Order: sequence, then structure tokens, then C-alpha cells
Amino acid sequence: MKIAGFDIGGANTDMALIEFGADGEMKKVRVDFRYLPMWLKRDELSETLIELAGDDLDDLDGVGVCMTAELVDAYPSKAEGVIDIVESVQSAFDVPVAYVSLSGMVDASEAVRDPMNVAAANWVATSQIASAMSSDCIMVDVGSTTTDIIPVKDGFEAARGRNDLERLSTGELVYTGTLRTNVATIVDRVPLHDKWFRVSSELFAITADVHRVLGNIRESDYTCSTPDGSGRSIEDCMLRIARVLCADLELLEPEDLLEVSEYIYHQQILKIAEGIAEVSERENLDEVIATGLGMNVLAKRAAEILDLKCRTMDEFLTEDECVVAPAVGTALLMEDYLQNR
Repeated sequence: MKIAGFDIGGANTDMALIEFGADGEMKKVRVDFRYLPMWLKRDELSETLIELAGDDLDDLDGVGVCMTAELVDAYPSKAEGVIDIVESVQSAFDVPVAYVSLSGMVDASEAVRDPMNVAAANWVATSQIASAMSSDCIMVDVGSTTTDIIPVKDGFEAARGRNDLERLSTGELVYTGTLRTNVATIVDRVPLHDKWFRVSSELFAITADVHRVLGNIRESDYTCSTPDGSGRSIEDCMLRIARVLCADLELLEPEDLLEVSEYIYHQQILKIAEGIAEVSERENLDEVIATGLGMNVLAKRAAEILDLKCRTMDEFLTEDECVVAPAVGTALLMEDYLQNR
């Protein structure tokens, strides 16, 4: 059986195409993604999904979908976003399609009837993988834009928040990520030359610039748009960070920008650690299962600050599969859904 799992985000659409054996074991996995800013190019979603499926399109037995793109400001409401995304998905495939929801996998008619049950439920898919590694843990998935912090108890997700709004109040959603976060949302001032400097709140630099300068990500990992539309070299990234201090590369030296970047990085770790601590203390859990693009540079570092045990999901998946873990989890849920229909 060959299943495609898609995670349709606001900026990236990820795919995990998994070939399952008769016993339900994963025999072969192919992962891919496309940068698709849904606030600009939502009309290209169907075409993008077909492109990602590629030569496997005609061999698919089913398609599973999770989504967070319904939040983009191209939609007047999240419900309308879900419905539009479902319509695009359904037009792309002629095989059974189901959607990750808070109550399990649902078909298109159920997704349209109760769109808020489907909205931003991608963390449900990822928690399935974490539960296979530890029956009692905190799954921390640091993606390009956000960080999900989901308690798993007795082998099942046990999130207190059931939507993004609620999860923002429970520590289970921290709106910071490896690539797309405006650095001015992380710090309002930075240390330099034994002084404190307030920062500009313009969208001059993002966390991808910080992590690129520090060597936490490769240039190929910088998959989103740059704030100024220029390149992704170390020098390009340093210039964008300099602008946060209303400066440029003539006013600040590379070592200055490394110092500033290290501080921003540490503050981002602390923000994630704060969410993990809230969930850990409330749920009495002391093990973290980390995944996503930032699993080592952010999630693992946050767990270390809190003196929590931490394992990374690349014990179970490859590193590339960890980056698209919600898509992998969605494919696993879809295979189970088809087997039990």
C-alpha cells in the first residue's frame, strides 16, 4: 500500500510518501516539500500537491492531509480556509482522502461540516510518532514557524488546548520557529560593546538569518523568503541582522553580529524552554521527544536548560523525515484509517 501524507502549512507544504508492507510496516519513505506562501499562492495548492506526488501519483492508494494554512490572512476565517484547502485537495486526487482532526481521521464531508475540528491539528499526527518512542513524554516539534509542545501520557496525546487559541494559553504552542520568526518578537534589546541597544521592530531579519550566521542551519535549509529579497549567504544574513540595530556592515563588525546573534539564539531557546517547563510541571513529565528542523539546535537545548531527558526523533525516522514529521504521522494515520474502514 502506498500512502501520501501532506502537511499543508501557511508557508510550506510537506509530503511523506510511504510504501507499507502487508504487516503495516514502513518499507520505503520519500519526503519532499515546497515553499508555498498560501497568503499569496493558495490557488496553486492543487498543482503543488500533484507535483510533489510526482511519478507516484497514479500508484497512490490513499492520501492523508493535515493543515495549518487556514490561519493565513488570505482567508477571512479559519473555517473558510479549511473549506478552501479541502476543495483544492479533493480536486487533486482520485483516491480516498482523509484529514487529521482532533477526533481522528475524517473524510472531506466531515471536514467541511466541522472545519474547526480539522484546523491546525497537525500536532495530533506528530504525537503518534512520539508515543511510539515513549508512552509518557513531551513531544517538542520545532518547525520553521512554530513550536508544538504536546504531552503524551499512557501512549496518547494529552494536550489541554484543543485549538491554537487554547494552546497559546497552555504552553503547548509557542509561536517561534527555526526560520520565519521576526527577531524583533524575540528580543526588544540586545547587548553589544558592554551596552544595551534597543532594536527596531521592522521585519529586517528572521531567525533563519540568526541560525545561518551561527552555523545552526545550512544555506539549503533556508527555504523561506528573505525579508529583503536578497541572498542567503552569511554576509547577506549579517546585513539583515545589522539592520535590526539600524546599522549596516560598515557600522558593525562580523564579531559584533555574532555576539548579537548568540544572544537572540539564547533568548529563543528560553522562550521554548518556558513552554516546555509549563507542560512538564503541569503534567509531571520529565522526558522530551524532539523533532522538526530545530530539534537539535532549539528543542534539545531547551530541554537541557531544564535538565530534562531528551531524545530526538531521528532514532525512529531519518533526519529528513523528522523535518516533515507531521506529514509522516499523517501518512501513518491514513494507513490505519484505510485498514480499519
